[in-house]
Parts: sequence; structure tokens; C-alpha cells
Amino acid sequence: MAQFGFDNDIHSILKLDMPITNAPMARWQRKASSSMSTSCANTSALSPGKSGNRSLSLSKTPSKTPGKNGKTQCTPSKAGGDRFIPTRNNKQMDVASFLLSKENEPMDTNPSATTSENQKAWSVTLNGYDIEEAKILHLGGKPLNAPEGYQNNLKVLYSQIPTPVSTKKNRYIPSVPDRILDAPELRNDFYLNLLDWSSRNLLAVALHNSVYLWDATQGDIVLLMKMEREEDYICSVSWIKEGNFLAIGTSDCKVQLWDVENQKRLRSMASHTARVGSLSWNNHILSSGSRSGHIHHHDVRVADHHIFTLSGHSQEVCGLEWSPDGRYLASGGNDNLVYVWPGVQEGSGQGSNAVHGFNEHQGAVKALAWCPWQPNILASGGGTSDRHIRIWNVTSGSCISALDTQSQVSSLKFAPNYKELVSGHGYAHDNVVIWKYPSLTKVAELNGHEGRVLNITMSPDCSTIATVAGDETVRLWKSFELDPVKKKAKERMVKSTSSSIHQSIR
Repeated sequence: MAQFGFDNDIHSILKLDMPITNAPMARWQRKASSSMSTSCANTSALSPGKSGNRSLSLSKTPSKTPGKNGKTQCTPSKAGGDRFIPTRNNKQMDVASFLLSKENEPMDTNPSATTSENQKAWSVTLNGYDIEEAKILHLGGKPLNAPEGYQNNLKVLYSQIPTPVSTKKNRYIPSVPDRILDAPELRNDFYLNLLDWSSRNLLAVALHNSVYLWDATQGDIVLLMKMEREEDYICSVSWIKEGNFLAIGTSDCKVQLWDVENQKRLRSMASHTARVGSLSWNNHILSSGSRSGHIHHHDVRVADHHIFTLSGHSQEVCGLEWSPDGRYLASGGNDNLVYVWPGVQEGSGQGSNAVHGFNEHQGAVKALAWCPWQPNILASGGGTSDRHIRIWNVTSGSCISALDTQSQVSSLKFAPNYKELVSGHGYAHDNVVIWKYPSLTKVAELNGHEGRVLNITMSPDCSTIATVAGDETVRLWKSFELDPVKKKAKERMVKSTSSSIHQSIR
């Protein structure tokens, strides 16, 4: 029996539906009693529309927030707590209702209906003060003019105008030519120079035994001359600086001088013993290079035109270029050599010894170009066996840099608008490449020719290059156009120059 009595006691202890007499007060009972005491203490603070004797014992949300020290903190009921909700009186609501109703009414065309006094009264009613008088900055009319003779010596430290660096944009280089001209019967010979652009915007192209002129301004094409014998052909063309005379080198060892305006041959100068494949002007001095390896200087002002001969190359002179200042003449030959010759001294000819002789190239050197903004810098390019572009300092005679283009270099031109170097290539790429100078990083490639590029020439404004290739086409690439601001500044700096050379040619 004692065992049954013990089991009954255990069951009575484990039953949960019986009240526990000596247990502490439950948590919800403590919260209910605490809320009730707080509600009774703040009954006078309740709004009139709320019931003051409402029981909060059933609310589970505490009305007090426990603090860090264990004490409870009342939620702030005054302005300046978590947020501020303004109160609006009845007058404000009436005015707002009136303004809303006015928006739906038609506009009053009489400007006197709404006066500044009414606006001021509305502002005072709505805000308690006049907004116009409370502004920190108020513009009331135009600023006064400075007194006569006043000078402001303050310097602008900061400006909202963006600097040129921040507004600089990469220019657009079109990947297709701006124009394509047919060049039938073009002689596909690496050693010839068959293209040149004059300062008067005339493009001269040699096609077999004829020379054609294309007016880039109007688009007209003129046949300037044609050789008498069909087996003869044009080997080189070169414009004088003024653009009114054209020198033509032929396969019958002569150099012809033509007046373009009158389409008349002025003279035919014979001094070479082989074809004349390269020409270059230096004022009234015309230099010509032939297959014999000799370079002749011609003074076109006098009857006895041949004034000097330069002997250095053992094979054909295929590249010839005077420096912009006329101090040096650069020549390149099929013997892989580059020579730099001194300028012609008036009345005394010049020395027969070259200033420099460079033999680093491993192929024929036809591509030569002087830097317009650095007259002592010369660029040269080698043929298929070399494929390098080399930059020379003719003052020190050193090679500044060399670049392997992986392709035959047939022509070089400096582009002064963006200080870049343009190269024309034959085997194996048959394209035109624009390089940044002096880093020689590639800027763009111009592809389109289906044969090796033979010659490159530049327009008078240096914005367009013309290329001629073995595919019997002349392509014009507008790759160096200046923005309008720079273009206008450059046009103001350019001064027209007159020449008196036409008065003394005979």
C-alpha cells in the first residue's frame, strides 16, 4: 500500500494543470502589473479622445525600454526625440484647401488680381513669416556696375571651367578610306616614287608614261603630260614647296620641270646615266637620285643647272629627302645604306663627304622622313629583309630607337597634327600603320589595299594621307583631322608666303 501512495504523490507533483502555491510570479503577470501602475500614473496625460481606464494587461508589447543599467526608460513623448511631427491649426488647413481649389479654376489673365500684398499675406498665414524676407541670399535686380577706373587685382584660384585634360577625348580614326581613286597602269615597282601632294591641294600620280593631276578641292582630273615613247615610263614626281612647279623623273635619265598653271614644260634637264627614281626640293635646289647610285643637285634658276654630284651609294638611290630647315639631305639606297649629306652652300657647292653613314638596315632603304617639329630627327625604314623603322639623331649620329614592324617598310611620313608617324607596308601586311611618336606605340591600322603600299603623301593641312598600292588604287584616309578650336588657331598662325622663283626659271 505504501508503494501505491508513493506513486500517487509522484503523479500529483508532475501534473501541470494544478496551481503551484509557492512558485514565483510569472513574467506576464509582472508586466501586466507594471503596465497597470504606469497607466494609472499617466491617466491625466492621455488625449481627450482616448479612454483612460483601458486595460493594458492584455498587451504583450512593453511600454518601457530596458536600459543598460537594468532600469526602464520611458519612450519620449516630447518633440526632439526620434522625429518631429508638426501640428497644423485650422487656419492652415483652410488656406491650403483654398489654394487647392484655386488650382482647378481657370487662369486669370489680369496680373493685377494677384498682388504682392496678397502673396505676403498668404506667406505670413502659412508660415508665420514672410519667406522673401527670410532668404539667406536674395537677388533683387541687376548688379551695380563697377566704378570708373576700378581694377580687380584678385586672381582666380578655382574655376568651374573644365581643364583641357578633363575634356580631352580620343579622336575617331575611320577604318575605311574617305575616297578611292582608280590608278590603272600603275607601275608596281618598290623603288619608284609615284605620288606627291602639293601645297595647292593638287595630287600628282604617275601612271606608266603619264602624269595625272587630281584637284582635291574640286575633284577635277587633268592629264598633265605623256611621254612620247610607249616603252618609257615615269619614275618619280615631286612638288616644289610653293606648289606651282612639278619635277618629274623619267626612265630616259632626264628630269623634267613643268609649270602646272599653264600646263607647259619649262625645261628638261639631262645629267644622269640611269633612270631617276627619287626627287626632293630645297627651295631652288632640286636633288635627284638615279639607279647609278649618284645624286645630282640642280639649280633650276640657271642654264647650267647641274652644280654638284654626291657619290656614296653603290646601287640605286630609291629614297631622297631634304630636312625642313634645308641643312641636311638624307638618301637611302638599295645597298641598305642611309647617308646624311650637308646642305648646299650658296656659290660654293658643298663637300663630297657625308655627315653620317648608317648601315644598321638589312634591306633596301626607300622610306625616309624628317620630323617637322624636330629638324634633327630622321626616320628610316628597311625593306623585306629588314622590316625595321629606325629613328636617328643626325646631330649626334646615334640611333634613338628601332622597331620591328614584321613587314616591308615602303614609305614613312610624320603627322604633325598629333605628333605621330605613319608607315606604309608591303609584304606581308600590305597596310598602313599609325604610330605614336616618340614611343612608337601603335595607334591604328588602316587596312583595305589588296597589294603592297608603295607611297604615302600628306595633304597640305596634314589632316589626310593618300596611299598608292599595287592594286592600282589611290586611297585617301582622313585620319588626322583637328578639332575646330585647334584648326582655327592653326589657320591664324599660317602665313601666306610668296616666291619669286618663277621669275628666274628659264
